[in-house]
Amino acid sequence: MSTNRSTGRGSPAGGSRPVRVLVVDDHAVIRQGLRMLLEAHPGIEVVADCENGREALLAVERLRPDVVLMDVVMPGLNGIEATRQVRRASASTKVVILSGFVDEEQITGAIRAGASGYLVKNSDVSELILAIQTVHRGNQYYSAALSEGFDIAELQLQARRPERKSSLDTLTPREREVLQLIAEGRTNQQIADELVVSVKTVEAHKAHIMEKLKARSRTDLIRYALKRGIVKLESVDEAERSLSNLGGTGDS
Repeated sequence: MSTNRSTGRGSPAGGSRPVRVLVVDDHAVIRQGLRMLLEAHPGIEVVADCENGREALLAVERLRPDVVLMDVVMPGLNGIEATRQVRRASASTKVVILSGFVDEEQITGAIRAGASGYLVKNSDVSELILAIQTVHRGNQYYSAALSEGFDIAELQLQARRPERKSSLDTLTPREREVLQLIAEGRTNQQIADELVVSVKTVEAHKAHIMEKLKARSRTDLIRYALKRGIVKLESVDEAERSLSNLGGTGDS
């Protein structure tokens, strides 16, 4: 995690406090680019940038930013689950999802998790600043590009209907973390090390996940995670290689 380095910038005219922003993306080039763009605006202060959801959660607990710009597909803890945990840890912190991948399920998932806004990554800097300012004032903001393919009002209604909960919503936060780590190809021991729990605990979580998702194998869990956008492999060929190599992981 990279924290703010004081540059003498960041105080808007009139002396009002700038909006304190945390940038979260697993690609260093994107994080650095976003940081440069935002720090050039006098009303924004970038307090830190993080490369994954778990790092972001720790930063939120320590820095209490006003707004988090959150990528979705990240290793360890994805942006949707990180948003859910950020909102639980700091109710005053608003989250804007910034994603290059957009579908109906992901937007409703972000809304359910507590996101106040959703931007596509090809948005220009003026829209990015507007989104940050809008959610900081307590409102919601959705990228103009989304309105071309989605009825945002309808998706908001869907996200708030209890009867529309998906199988993923039946999982606990820790089970969602374990599911993502399984889908990333981690062994039970690696997951235990990452989450600082015993292998037996990981196995219990995996059993509960498989029961809830009606999955028969680890391969089924990976396919489910890919379909739901919890993890995203670069190509179909890479996905097939990952699935074909499962037999060598030592965890069934």
